[in-house]
Amino acid sequence: MLESNIKFSDLVQVFVYGTLKPGEANYKRFCAGKVVDAKKAFVKGELFALPMGYPAMTPGDNQVHGYLLSFTNPGILKQLDALEDYHPARQDSENLYSRKTIEVYQEEWLSLGWAWVYLMSLERVNQFAGIHQPDGWWTGSGITRK
Repeated sequence: MLESNIKFSDLVQVFVYGTLKPGEANYKRFCAGKVVDAKKAFVKGELFALPMGYPAMTPGDNQVHGYLLSFTNPGILKQLDALEDYHPARQDSENLYSRKTIEVYQEEWLSLGWAWVYLMSLERVNQFAGIHQPDGWWTGSGITRK
């Protein structure tokens, strides 16, 4: 049996808070079989439910709960960028979401390091009539946080 030479720094880490979470609508298509580690985690931000059936996160000071997903293939970002209507060459205002780095935490504010996250501008959230989720948890499948 071969030993894996994958180091933590070789992983692409993405914090997900919506349809890419385990058990949600896009997990199977985009993440299943590709994720090598999934940890419940949270980040600082504001979470909104959008009427289209998925959430948006903006910068902020509350906790947004989700998962830190780790992938070995950096090509996953191109697939997720397409899902999130993000193109690095476009201005942020031309993208639905922007891909940024954010510090990710576990219980007691233990840092798990930095990961990619997809953020939406507050202006766009307001255009879509997003509904603030003060508990920082979104689900489309009824999965509870605990």
